[in-house]
Amino acid sequence: MTRTAQTEVGLPVRRTARGATALRGGTPWHPTPYQVFGGLFWLVLCLASWRVPMCCDFGQHAAVVERLKANLLHPAHPTADLPGEGSPFYSPYTVAQGAFARLTGLAGWEVVRLSAPLNLWVLLTGIGRFVRVLAPRRPWAPVCALLAMVLLWGTERAWSSGYLGLMSMTGNLGYPSTFAIGLTFWAWALTGTLAGGIGGPVRYVGPSGLRSLSGYKGLGVLYGLILLVHPITASAAALGALAFVAGWQRGWRAAVVARWAVTGAAALMVAHLWPYFDVLTLPGNHSMDALHRRLYEGVPGHYWLALIGVPALWLRARRSWRDPLVLMFALDCLAVAFGWVSGHYTYGRILGLALVAPQFALAIELAAARPWPVWRRALGMVAAVGACVGFVTVQAGAVVPRSLDPVRFDQPPRWPSYDWAARHIKPGEVVIAAPRLIPGYGPNLAAPVWPDAGLDERERVRRLAAVRGYLDPASTRARRSAVVRRYHVRWLLLTRWSRVPEEATVVDWSRRTGEVLARVAPRSGQKGRR
Repeated sequence: MTRTAQTEVGLPVRRTARGATALRGGTPWHPTPYQVFGGLFWLVLCLASWRVPMCCDFGQHAAVVERLKANLLHPAHPTADLPGEGSPFYSPYTVAQGAFARLTGLAGWEVVRLSAPLNLWVLLTGIGRFVRVLAPRRPWAPVCALLAMVLLWGTERAWSSGYLGLMSMTGNLGYPSTFAIGLTFWAWALTGTLAGGIGGPVRYVGPSGLRSLSGYKGLGVLYGLILLVHPITASAAALGALAFVAGWQRGWRAAVVARWAVTGAAALMVAHLWPYFDVLTLPGNHSMDALHRRLYEGVPGHYWLALIGVPALWLRARRSWRDPLVLMFALDCLAVAFGWVSGHYTYGRILGLALVAPQFALAIELAAARPWPVWRRALGMVAAVGACVGFVTVQAGAVVPRSLDPVRFDQPPRWPSYDWAARHIKPGEVVIAAPRLIPGYGPNLAAPVWPDAGLDERERVRRLAAVRGYLDPASTRARRSAVVRRYHVRWLLLTRWSRVPEEATVVDWSRRTGEVLARVAPRSGQKGRR
């Protein structure tokens, strides 16, 4: 078969090797700009995240691994001495972490730390694949997209799980949300390819290729996995999938509709068959909404630099209103607005992925070949200034250590460690404590700090009230003893301003924070100290 005939039917064409290349057996490999820059970014950010101590939600995720390490099939509640059935924290991702912890003997916080490089690799490769689907002939587009994604946020720090700013990523790389977002970029790229978009890298796929029915099934399994790993990210993933299908799919024949229906059915089937919790009941659970109201506070200061990409989106909309990035941005904005109007503030977590459309549209425009027209040069200058402003005001402290920082940039949170307390407490023992990190070392809290769809919110509120009553200076010994018996309390971790009850025995204290660890049941004849 001639080379022309091979090209027409979609078969790969083998080029003739010449000169020294023929002796080596093929064409030499040259890394793309994104492979070089992405590899350096992966190394720098992994090192940067490793120096950030446990903080914020880290204790929650480490506690999930600890419970699975103790019992992989029937884990207890992540942070309380309660059954764990129905908790959405037990996803395929965390079950894999728990199995790894059991095999290696590593602690939960160590496994979460070690997950950061893997999650970042999935995220970076997903971004590269996604941008190549949108702009296959612009090799610098993925590099520009990565820079826009981590720098163009705002001039006030936005720190939340699933946010892709440089500062936020240093603390959140080991979380399930990062892994789910990486899978989301892969799912969008495959969706765009299946929809037959103009940017799709595959122009011909044979009967056994990606556009076969098995490809649609596999894509559905991928979306189902995202739904189980991080349900709110799955909401944004579904909106992005809808944007690609509505924007790029041509010829809505019955067979086409049936194939996309197979994708949706496969996703729902994967979610339904997962034995640890029923993810399909989560839309009716609003226990997390009050916690996420803060995501809507200070929106302009957190995100305004991303608006630099709106002109690029407008240009794409002028070319075609069915552009996937345009549709994705519109759908995400509607979802965020719905969360605000309806009071379901959990949808505010989509804000992080809502910025992807303007950020990536800007990156693709600036990766165009030169010479540039005047408007593109102006857009590039504004984007460069915005990236510098975002880096200096918020993001620089993520990668610039304090010892090398002449400007004293804002640094990531540096919460105190509780190793000193954890070495006295056995895994599973119950603690009355304010710090949110303690469950990450293995102990349980008398009252969980975080809401959980697997725990009746009324029970959590009752426990919080009981703990407040215990710590009340006016509380009687009989009332405190009732709380200890009811919730099997063994330890107290008190702030420097709290009074140690007379029946408790001080075991250790922190020289950094002044916090005191006391055992509730003192030895016979021994009185507690203050």
